[in-house]
Amino acid sequence: MDSNAGTDFIREYQKRFEKKIHENEIEVVQHWKDKVDTLLKMKPEGIASLQLELKRISSMMATRIETLKKGLR
Repeated sequence: MDSNAGTDFIREYQKRFEKKIHENEIEVVQHWKDKVDTLLKMKPEGIASLQLELKRISSMMATRIETLKKGLR
């Protein structure tokens, strides 16, 4: 393999890697947008129930963050 072919391979691999990261980021943001949209569709009876749902979403996010961090170890 000549150096041009190696460089082209690396560029193509990097391009595919960046595309995959971008797609994953879109999926993650879409997931949490869906959670917030669900919350917006609710008709909470006062601030307390709205706070409870926000805490639930925050807890889900915290759990996901911890899961992802464990995967990095």
